[in-house]
Amino acid sequence: MRNLFSAISGGLFGAGLFVSGMTDTRKVQGWLDVFGEWDPTLAFVMGGAIIPMFFAWRWTEGRMPALGGMFPPRPNPVIGRNLVLGSTLFGFGWGLVGLCPGPSIASLYYGGIQGTVFVLAMGAGMWFAPSIKARLDGAAPAV
Repeated sequence: MRNLFSAISGGLFGAGLFVSGMTDTRKVQGWLDVFGEWDPTLAFVMGGAIIPMFFAWRWTEGRMPALGGMFPPRPNPVIGRNLVLGSTLFGFGWGLVGLCPGPSIASLYYGGIQGTVFVLAMGAGMWFAPSIKARLDGAAPAV
C-alpha cells in the first residue's frame, strides 16, 4: 500500500513539474534572468509549493503518518556554512542547466544525453558530498 501511494505521489509531483514548466530549462533560466528577458511566472510555482508546506508543517506536528514511519523533522532554521554553500551550488547548477533534482529525473525521458550527463553529475555530487562535508567540518574552527 505504501509503494502504491509513493508511486501516486511521485506521479503527481512529476505531473506538477511538467504542467508548471519546471521541466522546461528555458523557462527556468528565464526566471533567473532578472536583468534580461525575465519570466516571473515561476514565482507562482514557488508560492504554490511554499504556502501549502507552511500549513503542512503545522498540521503534522504531533501526528503520525497514516502509512507508518515518521514525518521528517523541520529543517534547521540556522543560516550557516552548510546552508550557504549548498544553496550556492544548487543555484549554480540550476542557473547553468535550468534543472533541479526533480525535473532532472524527468529529463532522463526527454533530455537526451545532456539530461543523462546532468543526472550522473548530480549523482556524483551527492555521492561525494558527505566526505567533502566531513573534511570541511574537520577543518572548520570550533565555534
